[in-house]
Amino acid sequence: MAGTAELERFFREVAGLDVDKSDVQRFRTFVDEKVDGIAIAARDAARWNGRDVIAPQDLPLTKGLQERIREFGKLDVADEFRAMLRGSLRRPPDDVTFGEETEDSLTDVFGGLGVALARSFRILDPDVRNPSAQHWDRAFELLRLTV
Repeated sequence: MAGTAELERFFREVAGLDVDKSDVQRFRTFVDEKVDGIAIAARDAARWNGRDVIAPQDLPLTKGLQERIREFGKLDVADEFRAMLRGSLRRPPDDVTFGEETEDSLTDVFGGLGVALARSFRILDPDVRNPSAQHWDRAFELLRLTV
């Protein structure tokens, strides 16, 4: 499956975790869910500010997510991970239009979310090496509460 090697390197660098092909689909499910949530919140912010096109300042980026985005940018695997995300990000709902600058920043936003996700496994289970389906479910639930 496309993206397996990039995801493996990413999780290894960020949190010392071993992931496999089945985890690629779990990660894509997570990203798809977040695309919709971010797109809808950003669309609402843009409309509130009298715009139809979403600008970067409309994205719902918490302080913690902004910090994870900065950490993502410093990773050795950031460029290859961005390329993987760029080729696989699902389009947002039809009533959402991202501006070009916003579109360009989305891979970093999802890179930052990936950093948060990878680190959440260590918080949930400091000894985990290869996350199970249960670890993924718990991590998703944790991030749904905060992001």
